[in-house]
Amino acid sequence: MMVGRSHARVLSTGVLIGTLVCLTTACAAESSTSSAIAKGSKNGKVQGTTTWEEPASYVYTLTSTTDVLAGTFRVEVRNGSVTKVVGLDDDSRRQVEQHAEVPTIGGLLKRLEQARSDNAETAEAEYAADGHPVRVSLDWDKNAVDDEALYVISAYAPASAS
Repeated sequence: MMVGRSHARVLSTGVLIGTLVCLTTACAAESSTSSAIAKGSKNGKVQGTTTWEEPASYVYTLTSTTDVLAGTFRVEVRNGSVTKVVGLDDDSRRQVEQHAEVPTIGGLLKRLEQARSDNAETAEAEYAADGHPVRVSLDWDKNAVDDEALYVISAYAPASAS
């Protein structure tokens, strides 16, 4: 009987060590495009910040799902201001024709900070490895149906200021 118990103990120890190795490996294999998530809300979640500094000129694609701005837009920013917006779907093309205000990435980060200052229910951002935000999610009041905002940033590329 002693041999059976010893064998079971060794097997259990091996399974435990194998599980820990797998968990450690999974944690280390985190994707670089979602390297950090910063959250802020009434519920005491951690509020994070990024060290990314908005360049004067860049391009990016914004997919927005808000009551005010909906659709996918290709945005060009020069000297800190939006200079060109192209709608990439029917909703966004219609909004471009109606001169909808499409924010810079810095403008989105200001909205995030304002939501945190206003103690919004949800004020979250996910950042790429270089520090620029790739997703901003806002909800001032979980019981309201028209105040949620989700901004997804893709195809970001810094450009020369000229």
